Amino acid sequence: MSNKKIISLVLIFLLMFFYLSPCFCFSESYTWSVLDNFIETSATLPSSNEVLDNNSLNLEAGSAILIEQNSGQILYGYNVHEALHPASVTKVMSLLLIMEALDSGKITLDTQIPCSDNAASMGGSQIWLNTTETLTVDEMLKAIAVVSANDCVVAMAEYLGGTEEGFVKMMNDKAKELGMNDTTFKNCHGLDEDGHLTSAYDIALMSRELLVKHPSITNYTTIWMDSLRDGKSTLSSTNKLVRNYSGCTGLKTGSTSLALYNLSASATRDRLSLIAVIMKAPTSALRFDNATKLLDYGFANFSYSSFGEKGDVVKSVSVNKGTEDNVNIVYENSASILLPKGSEANVTYELNLPDCVQAPVTQGQVVGSVSYILNDEVIATVNLVADSTINKINILSMSKNVYSSWFSLLRT
Repeated sequence: MSNKKIISLVLIFLLMFFYLSPCFCFSESYTWSVLDNFIETSATLPSSNEVLDNNSLNLEAGSAILIEQNSGQILYGYNVHEALHPASVTKVMSLLLIMEALDSGKITLDTQIPCSDNAASMGGSQIWLNTTETLTVDEMLKAIAVVSANDCVVAMAEYLGGTEEGFVKMMNDKAKELGMNDTTFKNCHGLDEDGHLTSAYDIALMSRELLVKHPSITNYTTIWMDSLRDGKSTLSSTNKLVRNYSGCTGLKTGSTSLALYNLSASATRDRLSLIAVIMKAPTSALRFDNATKLLDYGFANFSYSSFGEKGDVVKSVSVNKGTEDNVNIVYENSASILLPKGSEANVTYELNLPDCVQAPVTQGQVVGSVSYILNDEVIATVNLVADSTINKINILSMSKNVYSSWFSLLRT
């Protein structure tokens, strides 16, 4: 037997042994010190017993709350579950349902919305719609977000809900879905009505839902001045923070004789996004002053940064019996977290990942995790996933590899 044949037979044997033999994978764990890096959690708003209700900032309001937008973590709270009249902050829920209708394709920004007698007859803030005109959804959103137009929000409610009552049912259903247990909506605009109540906590919940799920709403909530009807109708924002507070992203004001002065204010600086809710402030100026105090407190005491973005490669691991030898392991979600300023240097993280994985491997398959630790407590964990699909090698693919190697050897 020739030397080439002997070598090829040995090669076939070695290749078959390699592909058919088991692979032993071991987990590994590393710990590093981390500076200025954090990880995003999926935490929801804590329950009321986790809120410190001592009003240490001496806010002049009936209730108040400050949350971090991405995680929903409460940073400050005062009478957060007291049911109060929301006034036009009600429109946060109306805007949320309009944005959901846009996302679902039920409407587009160019959809023409008619005005009914009911919508035209609304009092309070309005742009004086009449029953002979229509506005686009884009124009309606602008009027609702900038000048809190009651006639426009009722017109949108009737279009989406069939009737205003139908839309209000949608509002209450959504409130229940979000866990807004302090809330009962009686209308879509916020004019005083018996039983039309919510809390600072619930306003924070729906404000967060709007901003996180529909960030394009800030295209409207950050407008300071604009116009409609070919410049004939001037719009000037009711939210003075849009002009006066750095990083302001919205969100909604409201005031009536029963509600007094309310505000859901949002702002983002250096990746940290905050939502401050003020209810029952005695004057308009005080609601903005109180919201400014809350936002300043948040930005002065908390930080939010990132280890990496969703899809960033953490490591490449070997694949046993796969059509590819290795697969990249990536973050399933962005690696960012909220921490009190000054504690960043104490954060460590542990990588829990095997040396190799068994084929088949599917894209998005959870392979390991990374945990972030502060003062011996795990504060967050992010899954690590495969970034591609690796099929398991079979007889056909194994034969192709063997014969390819064989003929390559014989040609030499």
